[in-house]
Amino acid sequence: MNINHYLKIAEELNVRQKQVSDTIELLDEGATVPFISRYRKEVTGSLDEVQVAAIRDRVQQLRDLDKRREAILKSIKDQEKLTPELEEKINGAETMSVLEDLYLPYKPKRRTKATIAREKGLEPLATKIFEQESIDLETEANAFVDEEKEVANVEDALQGARDIIAEWVNENAELRKKMRDLFINEGKFVSKVIPGKETEAIKYKDYFEWTEPIKTAPSHRVLAMRRGEKELFLMLDSCPEELDAVGLMENMVVTGNNTSSEQVKLAIMDCYKRLMKPSMETEVRLYTKKKADEDAIKVFGENLRQLLLGAPLGEKSVMAIDPGFRTGCKLACLGPQGQLLHYDAIYPNEPQRKTAESAALVKHLVDLHKVEAIAIGNGTASRETEQFFKSIGLPKEVLIVMVNESGASIYSASDVAREEFPDLDLTIRGAVSIGRRLMDPLAELVKIDPKSIGVGQYQHDVDQTALKSSLDDTVMSCVNGVGVEVNTASKQLLTYVSGLGPSLAQNIINYRNENGPFKSREDIKSVPRLGDKAYEQAAGFLRINNGQNPLDRSAVHPESYALVQKMASDIGTSVTDLMKSEELRSKVVLKNYVTETVGLPTLKDIMDELAKPGRDPRETFEIFSFQEGVNEMKDLKTGMKLPGIITNITNFGAFVDIGVHQDGLVHLSHLADRYISDPNEVVTVNQKVEVTVMEVDLNRKRIGLSMKSDPFAERGKGKTGGGNREKRREREKEPEGDLAAKLAMLKGKFGK
Repeated sequence: MNINHYLKIAEELNVRQKQVSDTIELLDEGATVPFISRYRKEVTGSLDEVQVAAIRDRVQQLRDLDKRREAILKSIKDQEKLTPELEEKINGAETMSVLEDLYLPYKPKRRTKATIAREKGLEPLATKIFEQESIDLETEANAFVDEEKEVANVEDALQGARDIIAEWVNENAELRKKMRDLFINEGKFVSKVIPGKETEAIKYKDYFEWTEPIKTAPSHRVLAMRRGEKELFLMLDSCPEELDAVGLMENMVVTGNNTSSEQVKLAIMDCYKRLMKPSMETEVRLYTKKKADEDAIKVFGENLRQLLLGAPLGEKSVMAIDPGFRTGCKLACLGPQGQLLHYDAIYPNEPQRKTAESAALVKHLVDLHKVEAIAIGNGTASRETEQFFKSIGLPKEVLIVMVNESGASIYSASDVAREEFPDLDLTIRGAVSIGRRLMDPLAELVKIDPKSIGVGQYQHDVDQTALKSSLDDTVMSCVNGVGVEVNTASKQLLTYVSGLGPSLAQNIINYRNENGPFKSREDIKSVPRLGDKAYEQAAGFLRINNGQNPLDRSAVHPESYALVQKMASDIGTSVTDLMKSEELRSKVVLKNYVTETVGLPTLKDIMDELAKPGRDPRETFEIFSFQEGVNEMKDLKTGMKLPGIITNITNFGAFVDIGVHQDGLVHLSHLADRYISDPNEVVTVNQKVEVTVMEVDLNRKRIGLSMKSDPFAERGKGKTGGGNREKRREREKEPEGDLAAKLAMLKGKFGK
């Protein structure tokens, strides 16, 4: 690889060149991001996952750029038009857009107006005019009049010459660069409703007459306007003022003040309208879309990480409930490892309201299966079902927990669920998923397409390849960060372990089924097709809690077992005792074990693991309850203070479940008493918060919430007048009604 690329990446990421080159070497050898950041700290200089992934992605971009550069050089060389000067410019191009600008004059084209003019022999006239010297324009043009070539008169000749000049101007790389900067820095998005579609497009009302600088437009508004355009409700323009653009072109191209210069100006205007503007607008739209996608994907990835790393209840006996009214509540009893022990249905709610029979069955099953917690999905009839369970006199030690069921229905209809429970109804599968999600959110949520979990922002509008790559990175990071018990993990969970993938994950399951549980990490080498490289990448992240070697339940990599054994031997103890005793561990002098390949970072990681082998980095589970008596939107009153759980975070605020089957929105301006630009500064998914009800719209199912200590302060003595709100929106550059528009996303996003 080009050494300049190493330097460039190092400078961009503010790391050393050797860190970049060594990391790229590991990546090229097939090492994964989690493995490199966890087990190759000496090689990378302790780069974290984010830095390693950034190097991986940037080097791929630069390699793609080099590949395109080679193709362009070959194409121009084949045309015998490659000059040393042009080759130097192409080799110096640092972005794809600059590279394509340089290639544009040599790029094979379909038949253009300029092509036709050249075929008529008008290029010499165009050259003469473009020199912008004082000439007798009519006499010069008249010399090219030729009826056989379909140049009927002087104007035909001049028009053809202008067509050629327009193409020359359009292909000027320096001019295109400046024009691109003008579009991005001075351009504006101008959105208008398509006439006659005002009623049909009401959800895009904010954008019926909307103008906003391209440079500062936030990602959610860019994606909203593009969606409105795609759905044929909006017309969207993205250009600077025409006078500014044409003026820029004239300043760079026009050199005289005569009749030839006037022809050049006409060609420039034609170039801008017919060639430059459409081209630049396409580029700018792609640029802003890519930027908006990156923002949206980043939001989604961070939300997903927080959701996946939600606190697990752990290995408990759980009764899971998929609540409902008419069809009843589907019930599933699960063992501590998530195995299905029993399923049934109860009808505690309207219209059947078989309260006594339902209570008797529940109590019987709680006693029979020694149920320690009850997981209730937070969908339809959830609060009513919760109230039923709290009223039937269950033992106080039995936890009753509301569980976010977003995506459970997706799982229940999936191939994964059908394979696991081929004979069960979808609703029972959904109940099982709800229960397992309480026990271990990570292990259950990996079975669902992350896009269906409901923590994204415009996830169906962004680049799907980039989205999948980012979400896969996030899931892999979480799975490997927590570690996986190889004897109980599902295929889906194993798939995300470093170095494995679907095929090897299935081979592990098959081997486990045929040979019984793995007794040691060494046994994993016996899995068919799991070679040395895959074992190296995966072993440290796979746990065997009751294995023969105590280190097998830790994150210590097998390649370091001999080192740990030496540590224990040197102080006259065993590995088991070393793991149990802080006093013994304190006797180990780490610097004595530093080698060329093992440094203090790895040694410190090993000692941390010996102290808490296989520790779970997730938070400890805490019980949460919604406000008693607030079960539906009609129970809400302005000014109420309620407990809630953050379910989704976007660039414009956070959605909060307050237990009324409809999430409310805490707008960015109401997330804190101070000004914040990013919701992630103050909130996380699954965070328990207290909110104040600001607005309730029953007809449109919209709830406005606040996390401010005095949310009504701006309204003046509790009044809800719109004046201050208008000023606030203007100050925050939010379109009027934007809060309502964002709330409208809830129905489609969460299906509630």
